Amino acid sequence: MRTLNRDTIIAILLLLFCGLLAWSSLHIRLPGYGTLKPSTWPQIIVAVLTLFSAIYFVQSLSYPDLDGAKADDRKPGLSGFLAYFRNPIICFAIYFVFLATLPWAGALIGGIVLVFALLTVLGGWTPRDLVRHAIYAAVSMGFMWTLFTFGLRVILPEGEIFSIR
Repeated sequence: MRTLNRDTIIAILLLLFCGLLAWSSLHIRLPGYGTLKPSTWPQIIVAVLTLFSAIYFVQSLSYPDLDGAKADDRKPGLSGFLAYFRNPIICFAIYFVFLATLPWAGALIGGIVLVFALLTVLGGWTPRDLVRHAIYAAVSMGFMWTLFTFGLRVILPEGEIFSIR
């Protein structure tokens, strides 16, 4: 009999966690107003997470046991850690700068700068890439901001630079 690999164990834990979240979403109290139950969005998100966890579980069963293999070729020490995880560290730093400047820049401008910076760090610095990243950032964040502000009527942080009032 084959032993469970790390991916299978993590997938099982994720499925158990999704079950706990689904059970918890059934206990969200109902207010006396509104047409949509407060538990609807959490249940949709949990359903998607459960689907992804189930796909992960099925895929983990089809791969051989790689626990004995070397997982990465990192150099030892802090410098090896920083070199290996350079991109995630930079992305988290950019995100924390976004959070720190959110009250000043607002969700729209801050989001556009965030997406542009992340795409540029991860996708390249050529002039053509910069133009493409700027277009993707402006269109995607403009669409999301419009959807939340006018479609869902969610008040996003406006900041001091741009205000629609």
